[in-house]
Amino acid sequence: MSDRRKLCWGQRTYVMGVINVTPDSFSDGGQFLDPAIAVAQGQALWQAGADILDIGGQSTRPGAETVPLAVELERVVPVVRSLRAVLGPEPLLSVDTTRVEVAAAALEAGADWINDISGGTYEPEILSLAAERQAPIVLMHLRGTPQTMQQLTDYDDVVTAVHTGLAERREAAIAAGVQPDQIILDPGIGFAKTAEQNLELLRRQQELTTLGCPLLVGVSRKSFIGKILNQPDPQQRIWGTAAACTAAIAHGADILRVHDVAAMVDVARVADAIWRSPLATPLR
Repeated sequence: MSDRRKLCWGQRTYVMGVINVTPDSFSDGGQFLDPAIAVAQGQALWQAGADILDIGGQSTRPGAETVPLAVELERVVPVVRSLRAVLGPEPLLSVDTTRVEVAAAALEAGADWINDISGGTYEPEILSLAAERQAPIVLMHLRGTPQTMQQLTDYDDVVTAVHTGLAERREAAIAAGVQPDQIILDPGIGFAKTAEQNLELLRRQQELTTLGCPLLVGVSRKSFIGKILNQPDPQQRIWGTAAACTAAIAHGADILRVHDVAAMVDVARVADAIWRSPLATPLR
């Protein structure tokens, strides 16, 4: 196995590059809908230093409509297969889906991971698939669906609620046969959370490290950054994203899911030198 496929949690922060094979994603919808362009983007992200490439064919922005299964399969599977053929066995490929059929087809085409924003709640069989295929699975905290989630932000304490929800999803995955060391947790920044709740999650993110799983944090280009900066264009939020990524690393993030890979690889390298060096005092 290549050294680049070996993820040693706690030693450094890993970078997951986003490949949206969709016409309507909030940040880059339509840019990579053509499979050839999506594959070229995957190659570019890999060369820029991404450790994991995350391919998705269903937008999960607020209000996004669910696409038919056949459409999601048609978008995702050829890109996964082509990336595996072009880049060989070294890259870790992740499929961003909530559907068990898409996950199964992507794994068959060469994907390594499943990244499920529903945490295995939309189609619970996806947990059994991960167990059967011994595939790492990312379980995210989410209330409702992309159509309803922004009306479901009433928490007594958002961090406690996310901690409880992720603990439940972790136990559900283990009950389905997933090995504990194959589970990655995601607090779901921007999913059923207000801008202030996103900031609170980042401030207190270290409380989630008590769950004992690696943490994936996705802040890239998100609207809470745009609100702070008064920047409506997601592609102009790179420096705000860098600041949020640095905070995530300082508070225990193991993986950053980002669009601007080259810049965030540099961010992670410097933040790791500060927060993960042998002389640093960890926050967790």
